[in-house]
Amino acid sequence: MTTEAPRWFTSSYSNNGGQCVEVATNLVAPRGVVPVRDSKNPGGPVLGLTAGSFAFFVAGVKAGEFGAV
Repeated sequence: MTTEAPRWFTSSYSNNGGQCVEVATNLVAPRGVVPVRDSKNPGGPVLGLTAGSFAFFVAGVKAGEFGAV
């Protein structure tokens, strides 16, 4: 069992005044999940996505499937 803590980061493309998500990709290999959280609320809830689900989400963002916010 691993006790490794998430190492959070925000994309270098996130320069939008704090409306960002943070991810911790260091847990993909040991746990098979990509934790995701709101950068404005680091103590709040964390969504744990499977590596495949996270990759699918990122591909959708890159393809513009979610539109502009």
